[in-house]
Amino acid sequence: MLNDAEKILISEDELHNIVSRLGSQITSDYKGKNLLLVSVLKGAVVFMTDLMREIKIPCKIDFMATSSYVGAKSTGVVKIIKDLDEPIEGMDVLIVEDILDSGRTLSYITSILLKRNPASLKICTLLDKPSARVVDTVQPDYVGAEVEDQFVIGYGLDYNEKYRNLPCIAILKKEIYQNNGSKE
Repeated sequence: MLNDAEKILISEDELHNIVSRLGSQITSDYKGKNLLLVSVLKGAVVFMTDLMREIKIPCKIDFMATSSYVGAKSTGVVKIIKDLDEPIEGMDVLIVEDILDSGRTLSYITSILLKRNPASLKICTLLDKPSARVVDTVQPDYVGAEVEDQFVIGYGLDYNEKYRNLPCIAILKKEIYQNNGSKE
């Protein structure tokens, strides 16, 4: 699978250090609060799994699934495929996302969740791609690393459901996703 990568952007060891740093910061910030981690499926599940092990206070987890991509291209329309299982009223909700790029998905999710009266609502993203932001009202509260506007894979991030299981984050070769007639 790494043969399809242009280069490794963030190594497995670097990812561990990022997740550990975020877990410590979240532990400190949410001490004494009613923390609910909400993973945006499917990409963020790997990140959230490691992150919750680094959080040293009680927390609950839940999942949402959205759809807005076909191949490497965003359709611009966000759909909820799976909603939360439990009410979030009064909870301190932390949305855990793999990558924040255009901001469309997180803008849509936050607008829905805010209507459900959480005590607080914040965003933790493993990767932030500010140069790709279309919805600039969405800003993460916790950021693992900032990346350039390149197509990244691994550690939950995919292209057509492939590469999620890479233990690092890599840049996908353009010819891989451009061969399907789509552009990032």
